[in-house]
Amino acid sequence: MVSDLGGEARLRSLARRQRELASLYATAKSLTALGGLDEVLQSIVHHAHDLIRTDFTYLSLVGADSRLSVRASEGTISASFLAACIPADVGLGGKVLASRSPHWVQDYAATTLIDHDPDFDRLVTAEGLVALLGVPLVIRGEAVGALFAADRSERAFQTDEIALLRAFADHAAVALDNARLYEASRTALHELQIAYRRIEEHMAVVERAQAIHEALTGVVLGGGTPDDVTQLLADQLGGSVTLLDRAGAALVRRDSASSPCRTPTDTGLAESVENAHRSGRCLTSVDHLGVARSVASIQAGDSYLGALAWSREAAAGHGAPNDTDVRTLERATHILGLLILKERAVAEAGERLSGELLTELMVGSPGISPAQRARTRARDIDVDRLDLVLVAESPTLSSTDLSRHLHDIARDCRGLAGEHLGKATLIVPSADDDHTVEEVHRRLRRTLGKPVAVTGERVVHHDWSRAFSLASRCGDVMRAIGHTDLGATTGRYALYAMIFDTERVRELDRFIFDSIGPLLDYDERRGTDLVDTLSAYYVHRANVAATARALYVHVNTLLKRLDRADHVLGLNWRQENDLQLQFGLRLHQLRAMATTPS
Repeated sequence: MVSDLGGEARLRSLARRQRELASLYATAKSLTALGGLDEVLQSIVHHAHDLIRTDFTYLSLVGADSRLSVRASEGTISASFLAACIPADVGLGGKVLASRSPHWVQDYAATTLIDHDPDFDRLVTAEGLVALLGVPLVIRGEAVGALFAADRSERAFQTDEIALLRAFADHAAVALDNARLYEASRTALHELQIAYRRIEEHMAVVERAQAIHEALTGVVLGGGTPDDVTQLLADQLGGSVTLLDRAGAALVRRDSASSPCRTPTDTGLAESVENAHRSGRCLTSVDHLGVARSVASIQAGDSYLGALAWSREAAAGHGAPNDTDVRTLERATHILGLLILKERAVAEAGERLSGELLTELMVGSPGISPAQRARTRARDIDVDRLDLVLVAESPTLSSTDLSRHLHDIARDCRGLAGEHLGKATLIVPSADDDHTVEEVHRRLRRTLGKPVAVTGERVVHHDWSRAFSLASRCGDVMRAIGHTDLGATTGRYALYAMIFDTERVRELDRFIFDSIGPLLDYDERRGTDLVDTLSAYYVHRANVAATARALYVHVNTLLKRLDRADHVLGLNWRQENDLQLQFGLRLHQLRAMATTPS
C-alpha cells in the first residue's frame, strides 16, 4: 500500500514537472515569435500563474524615474494595485532588486525584514495581500524588474516554486532584452531610412540645382538675353519672376507654364528691393493674399543694376524658400549682372558709333561721302532716307541723358542719335513730319515722366546741318515763349527764329510790349477783348464781315472795337505798316498756348 502511494506521488510529481517544462517550452517558443513585448510578458505571467497557482501574479519593471510599475498581471487583482508606482528601493521588490536574488515573506504586513513604504502598505492591506514571492529580472548583470507571485493567506514558498518562478523571470529578462535590442534595431533602421531619404532629397536638390546652373550657363553661352534667363528661372522655380531696373520699374515678367502664380501686389515691393540692396542678401516676405516674394539685388562691384523678384503661392502660410532656391536666385543675379553689363557695353558702343556717324553727317553736310554711306549701310541704315532732324531739350534732364533715350528710338527707327553741339539730336526717316515729331515727344514723355520739348525740321539735299541749326533755334524760341513740353515742327516758329536772337529772351518780351502792350493793358483794365479781336481780324485777312462771323458779333460791334483799338494804339494801324503789330499778336498767341491747359 505504501508502495502504491509512493508511486502515485511520483506520477503526480512527474506530471507536474511535465506541465512546468511544457509551460517553459511554450514561453521560450513565444520569445522566438518576436511579438510585442507586452504580449510576451503577459504570456510569461500567465504561465507562471497557472503553474504556481497563487491568487495573483504580476511583473513590474523599473522605469526611467527609478520606480517600479506593473507591466503584466494575471489573477484577481484590483485596478488601484496595478496602477501603483513605488520606489525601487523599498519593499520586497527593493530587496530583490538590490540583491538580484529571490526573496519571499510569509506575511508581508508583519515582516520586519524589508523596508516598508506607507503608500504601498495601504495598497497591500486593501488588496489583502499576505504572502509574496519575488524573483529578479536580470539583464547583463543589471536588475531591471521583478516577477511576483502573491497569496491572500500565509504560506511558505517551496524551493521548486522559487526555481520555477525564477525560470519564468529569466525568460522575461530574455524577452525584455530582445525587445530592447529589437526596438534599438528598429530605431536604427528608421533613422537610417530617414538619413537615406534626406540623402536622396539632397541629391535631388543638388541635381536640380546643377541642372538649373547648366541651363543658365547654356543661356549665357548661347547668347541669351536677360529675358531668356528670367523665363528659365520661372520655369525651373515655378511661380513668376520679374526683372526690375535700377529705378524699380519692371523690365520683364515671366510666368511658369506648369505652376503659375497670381500677380502679387506692388505693396512693399520698393521697400523689399531697397532692403535687399542694402543688406546684400535675398529677402522673402508674404503679402496678405498669401503670395510669397523673394527679392535679390543685382550688383556688379559697387554698381547697382536692378533686382530680381521671385513670386509664388506660399505653402500652408509659409513662404520661406529652401537654401538651394535662394542660392539659385542669387546665382541668377550674378549671371544677369554680367548680361546687363554686356548689353550695356554693346549699347554704349552702338551709341558711340551712332553719335560719331551723326556728327560726321552734320559736319560734312551737305552731301555724303562713300565712306559714310558704307558705314551707315553696315548698320542697316539707309542714309538717303534720313530726312528729319529732331532736337530734344528738357528743363530737368541733361542733353547726355536725353541722347541715351534717343538712341533707343533710333534703333527702332533705323536712325542715328547723339549729342551735337550740346544738344540731344535724332535723325530718322519720316513720311509725316508732324506725326513723327509728336510720336517721338510722346515716347520720350512716357519714358521720362518729365516735360520735354522736341523740334523737328525736314532735311533737304542731305543738308543735316542746316536742318539742325533751324530746329535748334526754333527750339530756343519755343522755350523763350514758355513751350517746354510739346513736339512740333519748325513751321510755326521759323519766322521768329530768323528775326530774334534767341540767346536774348528779353528782346521778345520787349517786342511784344512795344507792339501790343497798350492793348493788353486796356483789356486787363476794362475787361475788353481787343487783342483777340485784332488777331481774328488779321487771320481773316482784314475782312470785316468774316471777322464778325468768326467772333459771333454784329459788324457794327466789330467796327466799334476796331475804332477803340485806333484810340488805344494812338495811330491808324489799318492804314500804316502793321507788320510789327501782327508779329506781336502772333507771338502773344503762341505764348498763351504754353499756359493754356490742354
